[in-house]
Amino acid sequence: MTSTYTFEDGVSVRRLGFGAMRLTEWDHVRDGAAAVARRAAELGVTFFDTADAYDLGLNEELLADALHPYDGLFIATKCGHSRPSQGEWVPLGRPEYLRQQAELSLRRLRVERLDLLQLHRLDPQVPLADQVGALARLREEGKVARIGLSEVSVAQLAEARAVAPIASVQNRYNLTDRASDDVLDYCGREGIAFVPWLPIARGDHAKAGGVLGKVAAGLGATPAQVSLAWLLRRSPVVIPIPGTSSLAHLEENCGATDVAISDDDFARLGELG
Repeated sequence: MTSTYTFEDGVSVRRLGFGAMRLTEWDHVRDGAAAVARRAAELGVTFFDTADAYDLGLNEELLADALHPYDGLFIATKCGHSRPSQGEWVPLGRPEYLRQQAELSLRRLRVERLDLLQLHRLDPQVPLADQVGALARLREEGKVARIGLSEVSVAQLAEARAVAPIASVQNRYNLTDRASDDVLDYCGREGIAFVPWLPIARGDHAKAGGVLGKVAAGLGATPAQVSLAWLLRRSPVVIPIPGTSSLAHLEENCGATDVAISDDDFARLGELG
């Protein structure tokens, strides 16, 4: 199993990333958040995922405070979700809004070019070609290095690729939530990074008496580590982004790269989906 993923332009990242969403709340940075981000980098994480919509840019600012100038790190962010209030997430894909979000992300992350700009959600009120086209223009201007999509189907991904090169797809996916199996398989065939969010399986199966719990016990690992290790083995294009504000959970998650799942255990776990 390879420990890195390499984009078409030759840039490589470690295949276990970090989702930064939990480091901030609506109006404040969580205690110790910067230390968690820095520790992730110390543990070898190079792929960090954030978004304009994560607490109105506060999350991006936190990553900049903690990690800038990002030596050897890869910062992925997202646009296309508005936040009218703390509890509301509303897709907004008008080209002028996507450009505004990208410009603000550049400012908050303190960079001249975004490593990866992902369309957070497709706006059903705006043609897909217009939304992807807005990101393509930013790429042509040198403000975005790579374009990604989030929560898309195979058909939507194929449609977007007719407009611009797509470097990544970020869909919800884990050991027991496999609705995007077909998207992952497509990404594997086409060499597109697949970035699962909510990558750690939950539920009774993760308890000591469940299949995941039993496999974990046999490996001397935790259910979370085995969930991530299963994803890493599932396909070489997978880059899971577990998120946490806890140093202990961060250390636990990063330990997943040392968990070797046998063929038999991989098959047993695969049946959970």
